Amino acid sequence: MTLYTSMPLETVFQGFNEVMEPLHDIWVQGVQMQIVPVAPGVGKIVRLMNCSLDDYLNPDLMPGTIIHYGFPAQ
Repeated sequence: MTLYTSMPLETVFQGFNEVMEPLHDIWVQGVQMQIVPVAPGVGKIVRLMNCSLDDYLNPDLMPGTIIHYGFPAQ
């Protein structure tokens, strides 16, 4: 792979060796998405996996949005 860029390599590869947070695949409102857990039953959307094209225009489903996806274990 060749990467042509005028940016410094430190900027391009920033965070490359850092450990990624664990992602979970869940279904919410008929949409499959990947989330990063924030708290029990709460997560931050990373990306939509299986949805209709209209779901990409829904501001409630955009990446970075905090959602409630289940009931925490008691």
